Amino acid sequence: MTLPTHPHSEIRQGMRIDWDVPVQMNDGLVLRADVFRPVDAGKYPVLLSYGPYAKGLAFQEGYPSAWQKMVSDHPDVPHGSSNLFQNWEVVDPEKWVPDGYVCVRVDSRGCGRSPGFVDHFSPRETQDFHDCIEWAGVQNWSNGKVGLSGVSYFGINQWQVAGTNPPHLAAMCIWEGASDWYRDMTHHGGVLSTFWANWYDMQVKTVQYGLGARGPKSKATGEWVCGDDTFDDKTLAANRSSFGDDILSHPLDDAYHHERSAQWDRITVPFLSAGNWGGQGLHLRGNSESFMRAASTQKWLEMHGLEHWTHFYTDYGIAIQKRFFAHFLKGEANGWDKEPAVRLQVRHIDHFEERMEANWPIDRTQWQRLYLNPVGQLLSTAQVAQTADVSFEAQGHGLTFMSEPLVEDTEITGPLAAKLWASSNTTDADLFLVVRVFTPDLREVTFAGAIDPHTPVAQGWLRASHRELDDKLSQPFRPYHTHRQAQPLLPHEPVELDIEIWPTSIVIPAGYRLALSVRGKDYMYAEKTGLKLSNFKNELRGCGPFLHDDPRDRPSEVFAGTTTLHFGPQHESYLLIPVIPSSS
Repeated sequence: MTLPTHPHSEIRQGMRIDWDVPVQMNDGLVLRADVFRPVDAGKYPVLLSYGPYAKGLAFQEGYPSAWQKMVSDHPDVPHGSSNLFQNWEVVDPEKWVPDGYVCVRVDSRGCGRSPGFVDHFSPRETQDFHDCIEWAGVQNWSNGKVGLSGVSYFGINQWQVAGTNPPHLAAMCIWEGASDWYRDMTHHGGVLSTFWANWYDMQVKTVQYGLGARGPKSKATGEWVCGDDTFDDKTLAANRSSFGDDILSHPLDDAYHHERSAQWDRITVPFLSAGNWGGQGLHLRGNSESFMRAASTQKWLEMHGLEHWTHFYTDYGIAIQKRFFAHFLKGEANGWDKEPAVRLQVRHIDHFEERMEANWPIDRTQWQRLYLNPVGQLLSTAQVAQTADVSFEAQGHGLTFMSEPLVEDTEITGPLAAKLWASSNTTDADLFLVVRVFTPDLREVTFAGAIDPHTPVAQGWLRASHRELDDKLSQPFRPYHTHRQAQPLLPHEPVELDIEIWPTSIVIPAGYRLALSVRGKDYMYAEKTGLKLSNFKNELRGCGPFLHDDPRDRPSEVFAGTTTLHFGPQHESYLLIPVIPSSS
């Protein structure tokens, strides 16, 4: 194939496509964008995405296992499109341009066909995103209203740029993003997540600008996906941050994290935030937190299940997105302004049921305490009268507290929390909390999560030395830790721990049991599953890629001792659950 001269324009699949359009940033660097627009001249609303995954890399080529499963399980996804322009976690232009939208994809600084230094979620990237929005808002094919759209990375950075209030930004759809660089993404409860370091190796270094002829070619254009320059490894390394090490070097919630996190009081643009019940570790907390805290007066929350990219592409997801954007970008009076604020796909053992609500947490929630009883390791509404201590290996499987069989179907939908009293024979301890459901014959029920096919009901984490609470932001159902300082433990001295457990939804059938595991390491569905995805390093054993196993963060001399839980009238320990009464 003869490589075309870029930038260039052509008509394909009923669209006018402008390839490799130059977009100049405020520091003079030129990024590259692909623009998909209607053939007929006119001014149209814009859907824009800015990110690192290389606009020229086909979904099918870059993420084959994810694509194959999605189209096999959901044939509506490939239907009605040539799928030639499918790109990881952004809209398929063939399903949007015919409805009168312009779809713009920008390769972020240092990635794909855009040169520069790679520094993810940095203020420099946020400024670039701002500049791209303003560029798109004044093009001759733009109606001046820019909407932001995309999954994961393409949702996370929406929260950041919204805080800069670009004048042409009119609406955002954040599909399974995250918003707090510390709490949602890099340090769960203060414990380092190894996800980002591995993600950097697998999904960014593989598409860095300068791979050139060492990288893939675009199926759509025949051009090199990672630019026409071909650099050696030393040059490539010099053009990117040491991402994993940068995160490791910031163990507290400092300025590095603040400048990469949402500033809720500055976010006023209308938005639709879509989270995933199985998105424990990345794609869940930020979506509900945004609804509770953003200053926007026009905001909607949608929560669903299955893999985290799936419903962005299904007819279900596209229909919701199109109604939202048609209202705010086209000015259509389609009733979206009267849409209930919360749309839930309430999860059952084997299916989902849609339900609308007015608020989150749900107004009619009945908050119930289930106390941890060391006698028989029970979970029940009865308070514990006897004082007792139970110990476990600090990096081991821990203890599981299980309810009696439920007497009726019980819905738990909303955020959860736990209060524990714990001590260590060292100066710290990491606690991993897992909410689980078991069948009458004691087989665990797991679910297709955002990444892992065997995801438990809910998870929470806390490093004991990070127990300090923010009194202004904490709620009984959502403890909020400052993470500003470490407060080492005195060996064998109990401390009170309020632990945030990320939101969930599950209707537990009568006869099933609810359980809480208190562990010293990540949840594990099975030692071996044989399950992997092409874009992740590790085998999927229950937590997907969201693991906490870096020995530099958890040195054995501190975290491999003995952890003790304390019970009794002076040490009340309980799980707080959001029970939703039946509407019948």
